[in-house]
Amino acid sequence: MTAPIRLGISTCPNDTFTFHGILENKVDLRGLEFQIELLDIQQLNDRLFANAFDVAKCSFHAALLLADRTQVLPSGSALGFGVGPLLLASEAGCTPESENRLTLCPGEHTTATMLLKLFYPQASRVEQVVFSDIMPRLQDMTADFGVCIHEGRFTWQQQGLTLVEDLGTRWENETKCPLPLGGLVAQRELPDELIATIQSVVYDSLRYSRVNPDQALPTMRKYAQEFDDQVLMQHVDLYVNDWTVKLGDVGRNALHQLNRRAVEAGLVANDATPIEVFQG
Repeated sequence: MTAPIRLGISTCPNDTFTFHGILENKVDLRGLEFQIELLDIQQLNDRLFANAFDVAKCSFHAALLLADRTQVLPSGSALGFGVGPLLLASEAGCTPESENRLTLCPGEHTTATMLLKLFYPQASRVEQVVFSDIMPRLQDMTADFGVCIHEGRFTWQQQGLTLVEDLGTRWENETKCPLPLGGLVAQRELPDELIATIQSVVYDSLRYSRVNPDQALPTMRKYAQEFDDQVLMQHVDLYVNDWTVKLGDVGRNALHQLNRRAVEAGLVANDATPIEVFQG
């Protein structure tokens, strides 16, 4: 019997939606047993660097740095147009590159942090915090700027914050590609046949939730920071799309662009293994 697959996914609605079929045994697991952990995205990145998972969702920033050890599965990614992190401010005025201004990011190896480094390389002070702490810190004026992800994209105006720039829109304008935020990666040391089976199960789980979205809602509510069903489904509508089902050529090109820009900015070594999508 195959050993349990150590699977790490995020608590974000797009992941709990995608993996609902696996979490609740709604699809054929093809004889596999999954040992699943649900964590914050930066925790997933850290645990993946520590080799704690066989398969895990991670930021594509982390996937670039781990490309020698992992490859991206065709299903399960979050990328698209209009999905990028927002650079928000506690009040209108200066920029993150102004002297002694504090910018909060949701994790060292998140794609959000990578975008800040690409577009605001001279940001004066950057602090990494849990993503859910960023907007409260801006509201209580203990930080000047924050790179906000997840539900914050839908609620920042209600919090009285100021939009400095949609970093995803800037990416789209400069590359003409959808923004690759995060993807599902598998350890290269796993047999190709096993990776192909895992990919098939993930594909089936995603297809199940797309056909039965209401059935996935209880799973999403269980883990979400934001419990309003409308916001949860907005999140799914934004982050789960045809490229989540299959990256395809457009997704591969977007990853190539991210890899190229990261190398040019010195965020990834010139001789690093390029990111690769599993072809088996």
